[in-house]
Amino acid sequence: MQKLIQGLKSRLNDADRVALLGVGSELRGDDAAGILVAESLIRGCRSRKLKVFLGHTAPENLTGEIRRFKPTHLIIVDSADMGKRPGTVAFIDLDKLGGVSFSTHQLPLKVLADYIASDIGCRISIIGIQPGQLEFASAPTKEIKKAAQEISAAIKEAIR
Repeated sequence: MQKLIQGLKSRLNDADRVALLGVGSELRGDDAAGILVAESLIRGCRSRKLKVFLGHTAPENLTGEIRRFKPTHLIIVDSADMGKRPGTVAFIDLDKLGGVSFSTHQLPLKVLADYIASDIGCRISIIGIQPGQLEFASAPTKEIKKAAQEISAAIKEAIR
């Protein structure tokens, strides 16, 4: 958790306005990881510096709202198959997005991130959470719930 907080602090050290985009499908178990983080922050973070967006499976539909917020930084949180243990959290470089599998998006995350970076000009960080199971109509596993809470807590700490 400390490594995550330090990584966020270094990425957000000069942030004025931070947008968080939670991505995923609540219908596919651990794919809800990004949504769990976003919902946790909506409920538990009162910072004026942070605005949370629920992107679900079509995050590209929120680009106008994100643009109006005018963030200096954008954090995208999503489940990502990185070949690790379920619940593993990692920063994913924008340049390496093609080598990571994201399952339920209508638009590839790399295309969305490139568009937002060029259109809005904010710095983008992507946090991936390794899913365990993605079966339809299943609930997120305890590993994913724990990882989502840790990410939420780390974001709150980093933007203080």
